[in-house]
Parts: sequence; structure tokens; C-alpha cells
Amino acid sequence: MIITHVACYLLKLPLKTPFQTALRRVEALEDVVVKITTDTGAVGYGEAPPTEVITGESIPSIVSAIQERMAPLLVGRDTLAMEENQRILHGAMVHNTSAKAAVDMALYDLFAQEMNQPLYRLLGGSEKHLTTDITISVGEVSAMVKDSLRAKELGYEHLKIKVGQGGSEDIERVEEIVRAVGPEVKIRLDANQGWGVREAISVLDELHRRDIALELVEQPVAYADLLGLREVKKHSPYPIMADEAVFSLADAHRVLDLQAADIINIKLMKTGGIHEALKLVDLAELYGVSCMMGCMLESKISVAAAAHLAGARENIRYIDLDGPNLTAVAGSVGGPEFLEGDIVLNDSPGIGIREVADLLPLGGEK
Repeated sequence: MIITHVACYLLKLPLKTPFQTALRRVEALEDVVVKITTDTGAVGYGEAPPTEVITGESIPSIVSAIQERMAPLLVGRDTLAMEENQRILHGAMVHNTSAKAAVDMALYDLFAQEMNQPLYRLLGGSEKHLTTDITISVGEVSAMVKDSLRAKELGYEHLKIKVGQGGSEDIERVEEIVRAVGPEVKIRLDANQGWGVREAISVLDELHRRDIALELVEQPVAYADLLGLREVKKHSPYPIMADEAVFSLADAHRVLDLQAADIINIKLMKTGGIHEALKLVDLAELYGVSCMMGCMLESKISVAAAAHLAGARENIRYIDLDGPNLTAVAGSVGGPEFLEGDIVLNDSPGIGIREVADLLPLGGEK
């Protein structure tokens, strides 16, 4: 199959409830969807969320990167030439990881379609059933408890609690949620860089003193403070996971060499897509460090791609792919089933997305 067109669209989906972290508040998903068409009529889909506070990308920057830099280099290329296509994609410009991820997953979608295999099998996987957590946005304690109980009623076995807005308040939030949902629900904390080093150590020590069981604690301190992250890990009674501290393979090397994290959170929007994420998973395994497959505020399109990757690698032991469960409508047809806490991959060729509704064209077509 030969690539003939690359087009960008805006996908807007309402959220069930506002998404609130220590870094931002969002009330609706507004992502860029990439559609790559071939001479056979086959279509590959990708998606990129504008997450300025993490990747530094906006909708205009994503569209510009794809349409002006990446698409002209890929039109006319054979979709089976994956390694060369990836070299071209990642060599088109530095950074712009979400834009690259959207194009990368569309390329993998087409590659697997041409091989007539679901992507997870093409990547060597056999696991079709995944278990994801769901995010509980930071806010008033009573609202967080209510949301947590609702998630438990829906069958979630893991909750990812957003904290990082104040040590004493965070302790209260976590204790009240744990008391409400009971010991059968596993709790993960995500501070989104919201604590200082001393504050993080103090908060985690106090939670442990109160016999609060936590599965892991994600990115407690600023992304650039790797020595601080190592210090928190050294004193923490809970496993520490690096998220914003790890975008690239080089970032992962630094964190792993410093022994600054017990777990690495891999997100396609940070790595620039599946191709680079695979390298990161393998590197972490060499160090004996497991990985989480995470997502940002994304719809079923890109989360489907992440789910295929998670089903293909045994070292991805934690799943945080709740994006489709946070939106009020799906917005797309096909791909894995997102059944609250359960994700079920199917055997449709490629990533499986076959139709996306109500797309608004952006930036023309290459």
C-alpha cells in the first residue's frame, strides 16, 4: 500500500465530569485526529491530545508539525517500509512527540492491516484481556469519595487518585477514599509533580504510619529533579513511578541508572509513538523495572493503539488506559472494547478503528 493522503481533523467529545489534576482542569476532550489514506483505499487512524503543560503542544502546533513537516515526507511511501518510515518520521523534527505519536500509530495501523493481523499479535502478543484503573480527579474530599465509590460500583479494582495540591489535604483525601472503598480496591496515587522532595517523603511516611496501603506513587516531584526523585524513592515505603521524568530512551537511561524509580510510566504521547515505546519497554526490562501503559486525555483511537502495545509486552504490568471511559460518548467505531475496568482486544486487522464521527477538518490535506 502506498500513502496518498495525510489529513488532520479535530475531535471534540464531552467528558462525563471535569478532569482535574495538580497541573490543569479540562471539561471536554479536544484532540487532533490523523487519517492516513493509501492507494488501496485503506485508512489508518492516529490521535494527539494538546497537552501544553506536559508535552508543550497545542492543536495548531500539532497540525503544523504533521502537515508541514511530516506528511510531505511520507506521501508516496510504502506502508510496509516501517523502519524507514519511522526514521523519516522521527527525523522530520525534534520534540513534537504527540504529533509524531499520532502519525506513528496510523502507520502501525496500516502496516498491521496490510499483514491482515491485529496489531497486538503482529507485535508478538497473545493477551487479549487487560485491566485498567480509572482516574479520580483531585477536588473536594467529599466529591472524590463519591467518585471513588461510583467507580467501585462499576467494578474497578484499581483507582488512580490525583493528589499534589497540598500535603495535609492530600493525606485527608487518600485516607477518606481508602476508608470508603475498603481494602479490596487497590489505590494508586499521582501527584503530577505537585510535591517538593521533603513534602513527598513526609506525606508518604504519614500515610504509611496510618496503615494506608498504596500500590504505587506516580511522579511525586518535578520532572527535572531526578536526584529528588531518587531521594523520595530511597525513603518511600511504596513503589515510586516516573512519568513526566521519562519521555525518551535517553530519559529512561538516566532514571534507571540513578535507580530513581521502581516503575516507568510509558505514554505514546511522550515517546512519540509505538516504535520508540517498544525500545523503552525493553530497556526497562533489562534493568528489572516494570512498566505502566498510560494515556493522557485521549479518546478510543489512540488508547486502542496503547492497548495493543500493552497486550504485546509482558513487562507492561500496570494499565492506566481509562481515557475512553472518561468521555460521555465514544466518538469512534471498532477497536478494543472498553468495558469500564476491562479492556478486550479483538482480532480485527490493525488497531481496529473503522469510523470516527463528527470530525472537523484542520489544516487542509497533504
